[in-house]
Amino acid sequence: MLRSGILAAVAALILDQASKLWLLFVFDLGRRGAVTVTPFLDLVLAWNTGISYGWFAESGATGQTVLVAVKAVAIVVLAIWMAKSTTRLATVALGLIIGGAIGNGIDRFAWGAVVDFALLHVQISGKTWNWYVFNLADCAIVAGVAALLYDSFFGTPAAKAP
Repeated sequence: MLRSGILAAVAALILDQASKLWLLFVFDLGRRGAVTVTPFLDLVLAWNTGISYGWFAESGATGQTVLVAVKAVAIVVLAIWMAKSTTRLATVALGLIIGGAIGNGIDRFAWGAVVDFALLHVQISGKTWNWYVFNLADCAIVAGVAALLYDSFFGTPAAKAP
């Protein structure tokens, strides 16, 4: 079962890094600016120096180091949890979270910020509502958390203590 979690982590990491590198160096999103993909999705380049929703973005080099260290500890804890997981869904979910966290960690280490590029939006009654800008690592993390929640509520019940 551990293999499925490792494969999920590797797949999430490869897809995340490949999409970012392609958008930065082949598609040249930085030069192009906002690119409309669908009526509800644009590609935009955003360098997120903070964490979710840009929190702690003004933390400087020391803050970046602390964020990388916290992320490294979280990855180790999640890997231990994944190794002890008893369901395939939880194992894959943890792998997705780990792969996404490593992908964003690589960005933070390489660039000093996370590369975000997907902007969801909707227009209602002439007013545009935007979601935050995100990347495939963020998608893997959210999918992993959702799968963990599903598994905890609807998965195989844990063995009861005698």
